[in-house]
Amino acid sequence: MQKISGDNFISEIVQKHNNDPQQLTSILHDVQEASGQNYVAEPWARQIAELLQTPISHVYEVLTFYSMFSTEPKGKVLIEICNSAPCRFNRSHELLAWCKEELGIGVGEITPDGEFGIAYTSCVGACDVSPSLKIGEDVYGNLNRSKLTQLINSFRENRPELREPLICQN
Repeated sequence: MQKISGDNFISEIVQKHNNDPQQLTSILHDVQEASGQNYVAEPWARQIAELLQTPISHVYEVLTFYSMFSTEPKGKVLIEICNSAPCRFNRSHELLAWCKEELGIGVGEITPDGEFGIAYTSCVGACDVSPSLKIGEDVYGNLNRSKLTQLINSFRENRPELREPLICQN
């Protein structure tokens, strides 16, 4: 989904899901993706609750229960470094160090321009190519310093063709 702008993007997303409260998780996912910063702001959560005619507490139960959701901006490109035992054993701490060096931020921080954020995540299912990380729905493994720099630059330069060879095929 591409970023939606304007005041009506919440109602457009809710309507896309037929104003169905049972689609709350999908609605929140779409809103978070459309935000351009990987989060659901409090006014948007309130608007969703109002449109679905459901209590705001229920919306926040879902927002805070699932680790895939955030109520704070996480950056347009969220780099999620796998923190599972196999990735840690295969030096995922080096991935984090390289990301910190390349972007000038740490875990839980976003770059001043809002483009990049770094977070830990649980297993991404790519133990055979660890250490690995996830950006959006794509998993990248067998990463070294050079490949990580190529990956980050592909997002900086908006050149998806540079990241395609790095995507893990499961």
